[in-house]
Amino acid sequence: MHAPPVQRLITELSRLPGVGGRTAQRLAFHLLRIGEEEALALADAIREVKQRIGFCGVCYNLAEGPTCRICSDARRDPELICVVEQPSDVISIERTHEFTGRYHVLGGALSPIDGIDPEDLKLAELFGRIETGDVREVVVATNPTTTGEATALHIAERLRELAPEVSVTRLASGLPVGADLEYADELTLGRALAGRRAV
Repeated sequence: MHAPPVQRLITELSRLPGVGGRTAQRLAFHLLRIGEEEALALADAIREVKQRIGFCGVCYNLAEGPTCRICSDARRDPELICVVEQPSDVISIERTHEFTGRYHVLGGALSPIDGIDPEDLKLAELFGRIETGDVREVVVATNPTTTGEATALHIAERLRELAPEVSVTRLASGLPVGADLEYADELTLGRALAGRRAV
């Protein structure tokens, strides 16, 4: 239907998450319409990010160099570690401006059905950081999904054995700001009730 180079571009674009065949085709035709300079700037940006960005040697967040900017920041509290699944989760938490500690990116969540076991994640590295450092609290900020909950439970149990003096906390879950009770599902409302706090 299309010339082979166009079809190859559509195929490659459709491999991106959230991009189906039609969207890939629209993007490909957009790239054909724009000027060569603009299209090559996109290609150069992709090439540069693949060449220059890697993972932090401490927390496994995205980094340009051996450590990320958060691990390099002396103002961050090294005794407070927030455990997340992906580097994109770090960005979400940083946007709140509420967390002043450091991070540890697991690279996913435990899911035996998908073949993701503890050895496939950066769990050993997390436990090593806690055993060798002065960590007072680990905030488990995995997603509130089945796999995220299983990962949080695994981390909490393992830390109780390795470092019982370290406080392990979980992000609160429940009702979003501005939500109506009548539209909340039972699980969300139940968690909100279980996690209630004094006013």
